[in-house]
Amino acid sequence: MGATLRALRALVLLLGFYLLSLVLLAALIGIDVLVFSWGHGPLTLKVGIITVLLAVPVVRGLLMLRTPKGEDPPGIPVTDADEPRLWALVRELATAAGTRAPHRIVLTGEVNASVSENPRLLGLFPGRRLLTLGVPLLIGLTEAQLRSVLAHEFGHFTGGDTRLSALVVRGRVQIGRVIGQFHERADDKVAADRARQERASAKRVAKGKTAKQVNTAGVGATYRTMARIYTAYGKLYLRASLSTARGQEYAADLAAARIAGRDATASALREIPALSASHDFYVESYATLGLQARLMPPLGEFFGGFGRLLTAREAELAELRRELPDEPAGPYDSHPPIAERVRRIEALPADGRADEATGAALALLTDPARTLAALEDAVLVNRLLAYPRAAGWQELLDASMAAGLSSAQTPLHQALAAYTGQPATLAALLDVIDDGRLWRLAERLPLSEEAAAAKGRVFREFVRPGLHRSLRTMVLADFSSRSLLHWEFSWTRPAEVRLPGWGSETTDDTPEAALEAALEAAIADHPDTSPLRALLPPAVQNA
Repeated sequence: MGATLRALRALVLLLGFYLLSLVLLAALIGIDVLVFSWGHGPLTLKVGIITVLLAVPVVRGLLMLRTPKGEDPPGIPVTDADEPRLWALVRELATAAGTRAPHRIVLTGEVNASVSENPRLLGLFPGRRLLTLGVPLLIGLTEAQLRSVLAHEFGHFTGGDTRLSALVVRGRVQIGRVIGQFHERADDKVAADRARQERASAKRVAKGKTAKQVNTAGVGATYRTMARIYTAYGKLYLRASLSTARGQEYAADLAAARIAGRDATASALREIPALSASHDFYVESYATLGLQARLMPPLGEFFGGFGRLLTAREAELAELRRELPDEPAGPYDSHPPIAERVRRIEALPADGRADEATGAALALLTDPARTLAALEDAVLVNRLLAYPRAAGWQELLDASMAAGLSSAQTPLHQALAAYTGQPATLAALLDVIDDGRLWRLAERLPLSEEAAAAKGRVFREFVRPGLHRSLRTMVLADFSSRSLLHWEFSWTRPAEVRLPGWGSETTDDTPEAALEAALEAAIADHPDTSPLRALLPPAVQNA
């Protein structure tokens, strides 16, 4: 479908929204005419008020005449003077794509690149262009792969996709706005009715009567029905407007292969889903590791550490590159399945460009370390930027684990406090075990129906795994508070606890093995705390 036909379809879809709204307004006016022709009274007045209230969101949607202006994403705007090599590459690729270069480039913290345009007169005339480029992409891609990504984005400019998006975005926002207003009015009506019923129930209770159950079923149904009408059209609108979007993605892929090479384009398509999944894992497990301890990674490492993770986990990345999704992310996803896109590109004839620009894309930046540090200031919230910086990742891990252990409240903590009426300490737990009361304490733990009904050895087998986890946490928390342990940081596996100087009392080779044996002895069928006490500081041993 050519740009003209796509523009016509987008315009028809937008006009359909106005037609739907006018039909609904006509129906509301028709209801008023019919009701008022029958007579005048309280019911007539009530119907008139309802139709007016229903018409207000519809009219507001119709009067939203301008396409909302999007705001720049959080990031660093970079000029030609700031990043001459990057700008030179962007202009080169725009020329190769046969389109105008963007007016601005913004570096962001996302695994994404996108282009947008602010056209005039609903896309009939071109406007200023913006390229947003995620620094994590620069970290994870080669220069050849980045060339392919940018060529793909400029392919959207060439096809007129960014100009047509003004029509599509306008319709989506207007429909969403009307739906939101109807739901908001329905929620307000439910809240008001609930408050009224609660006040009435309170008066009944004050008079010694039984309170009635609050029931808001059916309240706001008229508003929700109107919302469902627009929702149904919204789904049609999205499906119709996105049906051509996937074809646009295929066309942009072909432009990327022509400009940057077949192999670079196929490898970039394989790489981006792997980078996206890896970045989510990195942010959750590493970049935000110290938040509980109110500590941040070293300056520039919040984003810069991502490269270290990618290097360390190359084998896992290779597996992610092979396992490509065969389905779209959702029914309204504008991108076709990545596996199908890769198949189409890899089916193209070889072009002899496999070994081009294999260096890291991050090297295109004039000063990568400075950019990584500046990106933190531009993207992260002030609360995080106010936290002190760790000297290194090891310090960040130690502080995080210490903070987590010091605030740990396991089910065993809660059960012990309730059982003894005293603070839940390791020394108090060991005394309970030595007194032969462990399994009575275990009865106070959160139990499944099967565990609660079990007796004797069966009961002990049900609760033992949970006891082991909670007891281990209590022991480690005590050791941590006395600086008797540290954690081994790794980019390739979860952090492991290290207990220096232990294990001499047993035949085991490692302190960790000694700890595990002591924990198992403490929660055995016939508990014995002596191996665990032998590992503890004297203050706990003799408590």
